Amino acid sequence: MARVLVTGGSGFVGAHTVVRLLEAGYEVRTTVRSLRRAGVVRAMVARPGAALGVVEADLTADAGWVAAVEGCEFVLHVASPFPAGEPSDPDEVIVPAREGALRVLRAAHAAGVRRTVLTSSFAAIGYGAPVNRPYDESDWTDPAGDLPAYIRSKAIAERAAWEVAGAVGAELVVINPTGIFGPVLGPDYSTSVGLVRAMLDGAMPTVPKASFGVVDVRDVADAHVRAMTIPEAAGQRFLCTSGQAGCSYLEIARILRRRFPELADRLPVEEAPGPDVPVKEYRIERIRTVLGWDPRPAEEAVVATAESLLALPGTAATVTRAGPAVSRG
Repeated sequence: MARVLVTGGSGFVGAHTVVRLLEAGYEVRTTVRSLRRAGVVRAMVARPGAALGVVEADLTADAGWVAAVEGCEFVLHVASPFPAGEPSDPDEVIVPAREGALRVLRAAHAAGVRRTVLTSSFAAIGYGAPVNRPYDESDWTDPAGDLPAYIRSKAIAERAAWEVAGAVGAELVVINPTGIFGPVLGPDYSTSVGLVRAMLDGAMPTVPKASFGVVDVRDVADAHVRAMTIPEAAGQRFLCTSGQAGCSYLEIARILRRRFPELADRLPVEEAPGPDVPVKEYRIERIRTVLGWDPRPAEEAVVATAESLLALPGTAATVTRAGPAVSRG
């Protein structure tokens, strides 16, 4: 089987993508910012007899990338900076996201990699002026708008990647997931998973009036692997979400209450005051048709998130399910 490089193997999506590739029989190499993380990655993705290499490479530096891509037929660039909070300088997020994507893309092209798949985000599609119809891959977030640095970074990095791919003749595919849920493999997980954890901890008595797309991390990983080899995927971006409409914070809480009734006393039951926010809708015919992708329902993704958090040792979400809410202090 071909050798595949996955950047950011210790991350939530990266680790699941490594697992999906190993299960399919690929030889996988993954990057970490420090080899001190190699043991963590191997523990998360361990598969008997699997061929996994771990190398050190940082998105902010050239060192390590030539060796990382050497001998690889495909590159899945999953790693991207995600700030814990809004930075005082947006370039703290924007520059490493853009330059990291270009660094990986150029290294892959120079090494003769057949195709690069880039993990972007719905953040690069659906923020700014409303489109008054379901969002699809033709839509772009305007990074010049008054938006958080992370959202701007995804739009800027993806635009730059398409420009460089066109200039050098590299084969590029982009995956644009909405909010990513699903089972955690370790302590690093998405902001969406953190939302479920806050609800399970009893730390969110009310929720905002807002909704967002939901997609299971296992389906995101599967989309990357499909996009890697399907010929018709070349040069396309794929909106990746489980259904045609977003799921509200309150709907997620209701799913958790229904499926985990013993935790009902800590789960939110009402929305914060404020104006109603229109529910985003999505058109996902392209990913279904071109990639043959069939995602799990949103409820399955949310339940899998909660089940894995409740089983994860050493976190605040590891609670006695019949007991009182755990303090986050």
